[in-house]
Amino acid sequence: MTVQNTLTKTWTILKDATAHFGASDGWAMASHIALSMIMALFPFLIFTTSLAGFLGYEAQSGAIVDLVFDTWPDDIANPIVREVNTVLAERHAGFMSAAILLAMFFASNGVEAVRAGLGRAYSAPSTKSFVKARLQSLVFVGCGAVLLLAMSFFMTFRPQLFEMAVRSLPFLAKLEVPLVLLRFAMAIGVLLFAVFACHAWLPAGKGTISEIWPGILVTLVLWVVCANIFTAYLHSFSDYGATFAGLAGIMVALVFLYLMAVILLIGGELNAALAHAENPARWEDDGSGN
Repeated sequence: MTVQNTLTKTWTILKDATAHFGASDGWAMASHIALSMIMALFPFLIFTTSLAGFLGYEAQSGAIVDLVFDTWPDDIANPIVREVNTVLAERHAGFMSAAILLAMFFASNGVEAVRAGLGRAYSAPSTKSFVKARLQSLVFVGCGAVLLLAMSFFMTFRPQLFEMAVRSLPFLAKLEVPLVLLRFAMAIGVLLFAVFACHAWLPAGKGTISEIWPGILVTLVLWVVCANIFTAYLHSFSDYGATFAGLAGIMVALVFLYLMAVILLIGGELNAALAHAENPARWEDDGSGN
């Protein structure tokens, strides 16, 4: 394939992806995802920290919050972390109380919003019944909570675990990674797994790993670039404090999550456009140009 043909094919794929993003109400779906994620964030952390307390690891709450927000820019994460810690400082009635069950339900709304957005991006809206879809979303929430709890437990006891490993395998002493780098790497791992799970299991038309990895890679790269640009914008041009007063922290987080949601959906659109270019017969024309 010549360079010209490659460029032509790339341009066609990008044009199809962006056209379908607009035709499938991508901007509106990104708003829906961002708002749903903000509303799901606090319930999810309440559920996760309550699970930690139920299992006797209440001291892990701080580590869990750190893992969730380690990949966020500090200017965006710090105000939210303060609010989260204020909420978590309140005593909750118990792990199996009605409040915790409601927290699980509201947290699952974030998963449902992502399902709807990626379903449109892939032209594969969910065919599950409300009950099956909600149960899957609750499984996502539960697995996410357990994963965060396990990783926070590992981070807390990492020095002791590493010391035990070195006693058995002395050569590991040369491989010790600073705790801050390991924690960041684990946060990136959680993020990567979450994006993969959303693409692989939420849309009705599930693609293979080879079909979904380009959109996942583009999503992660664009998230990093966009996060840095948005942080620079906050430092140089914006004055959210004067505009939104006490709501500034939430509004900044909402705008940030909106941008992240746009990029997530674009990743899905890119995967769909690539699959359509490789095998047009596999994708039914839904009237939106993809």
